[in-house]
Amino acid sequence: MSIFVKYLILIIGISFGTSVLANSPSDELGVCLVDTLNGKERKSLAKWIFLSMAAHPEIKSYSKATPKNIQDSDEYIGKLFTRILTIDCPDELNLANKSDPLAVNKAFELVGQVAMQELMSNQETLKALTAYAQYADQEKITEILSK
Repeated sequence: MSIFVKYLILIIGISFGTSVLANSPSDELGVCLVDTLNGKERKSLAKWIFLSMAAHPEIKSYSKATPKNIQDSDEYIGKLFTRILTIDCPDELNLANKSDPLAVNKAFELVGQVAMQELMSNQETLKALTAYAQYADQEKITEILSK
């Protein structure tokens, strides 16, 4: 494996890592939200994020998602968020909201990281993310990195 691919994997791992110490109400909410999600829910969340990104005008033509696919995903995620906030983590939500007006946003950043990690852990996805390396001038990059 080239040094270039290793750096990409390292960067991806750092960017989407979910190691968090729950030391604030916002962190505790994030951990509760993440701990509550099962594998199917994480995959559904990853799908929703993909569909959301695919709505971008410059990317939309690459997606075969139908309006029904998008609506179904939105509905599922809306119900999922309602459940985890009101049934699974209501105390953490209340405490976090009182301590920090951006607590919910911060907690859902962690949830988004977990969804991305779900995507990134797939071998086909990782293969697609590193396929560009065959076209990169690894000698030039290595030369700069070794200075």
